[in-house]
Amino acid sequence: MRKIRFLICLALPCLMAAVSAVAAPAGSRVVIYDGMTTEVAPPAAKIPAAEAGDLWVTLKDLTRATKFVLKPQGVCRDQLCFPIPKARRAAFLNKQGKVTWFNLSEFARLVRQPAAYDAESAVWYFGPRADEQNGFIESLVAPNFTLPDMNGKQHSLSDFRGKKVLLLTWASW
Repeated sequence: MRKIRFLICLALPCLMAAVSAVAAPAGSRVVIYDGMTTEVAPPAAKIPAAEAGDLWVTLKDLTRATKFVLKPQGVCRDQLCFPIPKARRAAFLNKQGKVTWFNLSEFARLVRQPAAYDAESAVWYFGPRADEQNGFIESLVAPNFTLPDMNGKQHSLSDFRGKKVLLLTWASW
């Protein structure tokens, strides 16, 4: 478990740096969810319940970026469904005119999904949920990831299967 978290922590700063190079124009926001990058609309007005660093998206953008859909039973994707706590509904949903906004950051906290936010580039990265992360523990196979080297050439961990690999990383935190 520690090795998996360590690898994810190693990969996040590099991934964020790579994404900031292709970040969307000013005013727009980028979401990376399940390895898919999606540009989402900025809020038209200030959302009263919004905390700094929280990502509010339209229900349409929620589905485009994550494949989750808001249903009466909760936030669902295929057979997976997470109920929204009734007492905290305002922390998840905000209706402004005809548009309903959904707090994707609060949802990530609810399902214990790691998230990273780069305010300068307006990029949010959502890592795999704990139930997805722990699948690698049984097999003891590290999850694959792809990152650029100093020259911009892409390298995947799977390229080095069967070889010894030393990963060196640095983060400012």
